[in-house]
Amino acid sequence: MSGWMLLLSDLAAGTVRVLVGLLLLFHLLQTEKPGRKSLAAACAGALLINSAVFLLKMPDVYCGALETVWIVLCAVQARKADVRMSLFVGIYYEITVFLWQFLFGAGAGLLFGSADFLNRGTKSGQMAVWLFYGGLVFLMWYLFRRLSMTGNKGFRLASGAAVAGLLAVITLSEQNVLGIEENLLDMWTILAAVVMMSVQVFHSRRQYEMEKELAALNARQAELLERDYQTLNRAYAVNTKLFHDFHNHLGVIRQLLSRKKYEETMQYLDELHTPVQEMRNAVWTGDETVDYLINEKKARAKAKGIQLQAQVEFPRHTNIRGADLCAVLGNLLDNALEAAGQVAEPEQRLICLTIRRIHQMVVIKVENSFEVPPVTEGKLLKTTKEDNGLHGWGLKSIQAAAEKYDGMVQTSYTDQIFRTVVTLGYEGVATE
Repeated sequence: MSGWMLLLSDLAAGTVRVLVGLLLLFHLLQTEKPGRKSLAAACAGALLINSAVFLLKMPDVYCGALETVWIVLCAVQARKADVRMSLFVGIYYEITVFLWQFLFGAGAGLLFGSADFLNRGTKSGQMAVWLFYGGLVFLMWYLFRRLSMTGNKGFRLASGAAVAGLLAVITLSEQNVLGIEENLLDMWTILAAVVMMSVQVFHSRRQYEMEKELAALNARQAELLERDYQTLNRAYAVNTKLFHDFHNHLGVIRQLLSRKKYEETMQYLDELHTPVQEMRNAVWTGDETVDYLINEKKARAKAKGIQLQAQVEFPRHTNIRGADLCAVLGNLLDNALEAAGQVAEPEQRLICLTIRRIHQMVVIKVENSFEVPPVTEGKLLKTTKEDNGLHGWGLKSIQAAAEKYDGMVQTSYTDQIFRTVVTLGYEGVATE
């Protein structure tokens, strides 16, 4: 095969490696999706690196190292990825790709009884290379169609590929069809073992990050409950005092009426009417946490000139913890209050809260008007606040609570109304 054809093949293969590597970083580290500029920069770097490696006749290890550095630079500069984790994933990815490219060529050589499949300078070698990269592109397409592969499914898939790679290299060392140098097999055996350990290390790191995030989430929920504790006590103190003094008020009214002081009686009743009216307008569900949250948010909405309508039917005596319900309702209504508060026309500031029980499921729906359209990243909502490291916890808190009760979170919006629906499964709890 002529040199220029081999150069074009190496350039195309390098471009595929770099692009797939960048997309893999986005997929595993859940960074921002690469844009056109990032992809163009990745392609340009891949072409430059592979041209230099080909012209200087450098070994593949230099090509892999340079591509790793370039992938990490593209991910960190444009996608705000973590440097250490990006470097770790990049090294693992490059080793894995070159390992399986070697194994694919060796497997084809064993199948057809020819060592030409291990030589990229032959037609058979090029056929093996491009069959492999075609399979790599298809695999990444499949993974991106299955976004849930970032969890345990992804770990099982990566573990299976790593173990299969190690077993394949060991099998090659026992065959007699292809004359593969012992040093080469030893090197790939060591690298296959490194890949397998890397998968375990990456999974352990992800588990640690998830546990750390869960601990921070619990701390945020505790902070929310602590913040509202004093307000809740004051609200119930007012109500308790009102009912405690009720018989005294009746006595005063009786005395005024017996003396035919009707004007003073009406004035006294007007003074008592304000707290009673506030209680009558309150939403009472039988659950203190729900009652407090809804009415506290209604008071905030009124202060901001926002109309908050609530239709609530909440089941009593369930296994849904107050802290989890507080996290869901509090964050949903806080987000709705902020979005509706940005609407320029006061009469268009609206929030509708609906809570319904359907069989063994609680459905919480919040609809609100908005001025600024929400920002999405893939299928996920993204906070638009500058300190997104803090405000991102609200979305995560809602999602975590929904998953805890085998539920889900769904969002949608039209030109004027944003809608969030949260479902929580529940079980009845016996009371004495």
